Amino acid sequence: MENAKSRPATRHLFSRRGFLTGLGASVVQASLIGQAIPRFASAQRLGGYPFTLGIASGDPLPDGIVLWTRLAPDPLNGGGMPSRSVAVEWQIALDSNMQQVVQRGAVLATPALGHSVHVEVNGLEASRWYWYQFKVGSDVSQIGRTRTAPPEGTSLDQLRFAFISCQNYVNGYYPALQRMAEEDLEFCVHLGDYIYESGGSGVRAHLPAREIFSIDDYRTRYAQYKSDPALQAVHANFPWLMTWDDHEVENDYAGFLPENAADTSGFADRRARAYQVYYEHMPLRQAQIPTGPYLQLYRNISFGSLAQFSIMDTRQYRSARAPASCPANTRINGYCPAALDPSRTIEGDTQREWLLNSLANSKANWNVMANQVPFAPADGNPDPAIQQYGNEKWDGYPVDRQKVLDFLSATGLKNTIVLTGDLHLSYVRDVPPDYVNLDATPVGTEFIGTSVSSGGDRAIATTFGGDVNNPHQHFYNNGHGYVLCTITPQLWTSDFRVVPSVLVEDAPVSTLASFVVEQGRAGAQRA
Repeated sequence: MENAKSRPATRHLFSRRGFLTGLGASVVQASLIGQAIPRFASAQRLGGYPFTLGIASGDPLPDGIVLWTRLAPDPLNGGGMPSRSVAVEWQIALDSNMQQVVQRGAVLATPALGHSVHVEVNGLEASRWYWYQFKVGSDVSQIGRTRTAPPEGTSLDQLRFAFISCQNYVNGYYPALQRMAEEDLEFCVHLGDYIYESGGSGVRAHLPAREIFSIDDYRTRYAQYKSDPALQAVHANFPWLMTWDDHEVENDYAGFLPENAADTSGFADRRARAYQVYYEHMPLRQAQIPTGPYLQLYRNISFGSLAQFSIMDTRQYRSARAPASCPANTRINGYCPAALDPSRTIEGDTQREWLLNSLANSKANWNVMANQVPFAPADGNPDPAIQQYGNEKWDGYPVDRQKVLDFLSATGLKNTIVLTGDLHLSYVRDVPPDYVNLDATPVGTEFIGTSVSSGGDRAIATTFGGDVNNPHQHFYNNGHGYVLCTITPQLWTSDFRVVPSVLVEDAPVSTLASFVVEQGRAGAQRA
């Protein structure tokens, strides 16, 4: 496997003539080329190496990919860039030495988007690895590796990927990401909490040292996270499918309601700032450029006929969280009456319609809901005589969830897999057909992955099997790591990969447990 951590030698540079004559996506428009050329020479005076935040790629299509970087010679002090646009050259090649270049071009990194770069390369071959690199003046980025998706409808024998979430910088280092970068994967999925907005310190200290609110605050926080070498390595080695959760803006926010729902003043503006800076730092397409406090993040990514990924957004459109507690004698099947209000939604009507249409029209062997928070019901009261559901997960929006469950039941889509983050814990749960009969024949399967570092080290606990309250649960663990998934037309396998500690930068990884799902039979079995 290629290791893209070190800065490449100058022999990988490409000429200005190649930039001007090469074909490719996102080439600087003819009207801008005259403006761009002088900036190549002046870019050498940016004040430092501009690619300190690494590179990334994402949202693979059969004929294209998104390439990302952000220029930041002084990343933790505002970026250190001048208040003007700078031309950035890019090239993509068939080999890791960048000798077989197939496309090249240039784009302008503008101050308005933090001098970030999002190149949408088209016209590539399907199902193959490519290598890419950026250049400003005489400085070149590290070389990244990416892969296009298979042609639509193509039969595949196997697909391997991993998913993660929750990488709180102050809670520890990222040995899980270092090991993940060494895996034999075709892509990776991030399910949210890429950054944390709070201040404070722990194993490491957040910058700024307080909760973040401004554009500059959010940019500095992302720059701090992206300066981590393990995070840079895993981005450079694989393309990514990205979505967010709450901490990219504020803990537990719901739609336009902040955590403190009694004070909404200025929150829409804060959300707009956070959404913009999220886009600036992710390998997303122009379709995801935010408009004020709105960003269209949910979308479909397919891998031949083997898997369709519905990348979801359960933060932007959700109703206020239901009360976490209410008198026991008022609960209905374990839910507070307010939670059962049929107008309450976690995904929004438009996104739900998109999701159900995506599932209905899918011809894939596996339909994947890449989702932020736990989907399957989970009874949180240890007393067998008392049911208790609610809070900010899908359990806080049971009627909305039931619409999805009823659709899965009616259509018989037993090949539905839900991938989830958020909890800082690992779970395997069958997805029952409703929130009352948890032991009924499942209509789907949910794999909940633990955090990369959030929560820090703790006494490790592992449980196989469920309990009287949650008979649909197969596994629980509170370590740190990622979930490695291997899928074939007939079998889905999820390996729960864990590291022993996040107090060190480098640690081994091992497989704690593996579970499989058979095609046409919803529900997990221990491998």
